[in-house]
Amino acid sequence: MTTRTLEDAIAQNHAALDAMLKGDGAGYVALLSDRDDVTWGNPFGPFAQGRESVVATLASAAARMPGGRATDADHIATYLAEDLAVVVQVEHGERAEEADVPSPVALRVTSVYRLEGDAWKLVHRHADPITTPR
Repeated sequence: MTTRTLEDAIAQNHAALDAMLKGDGAGYVALLSDRDDVTWGNPFGPFAQGRESVVATLASAAARMPGGRATDADHIATYLAEDLAVVVQVEHGERAEEADVPSPVALRVTSVYRLEGDAWKLVHRHADPITTPR
């Protein structure tokens, strides 16, 4: 899928989350920049830097999450420059826990996209489960 518009890239990101919650990280890999300056932060460990490390991190995270699904996303803000965009959202879904009983999951997410040629590519994503005051 070519992400010719930022809206396409955001939609592909949401589809990738749905696949990830089912145990498949390939949607994020397809959206990633081919450049080696990509970074990734998820709740399972430290930031990954470089495409090879990010792809390995995605595979590891996907293996931890079979049986879920994405349900919705709350848009918080978008910051757009000529060839760079930052999108802030709270993503919602369900994750299968013990005995395959789904439990809700919410992640605060910052995604950075870069226009590469005629496609918006994901160059950074940070997601964590802190969505309420502590």
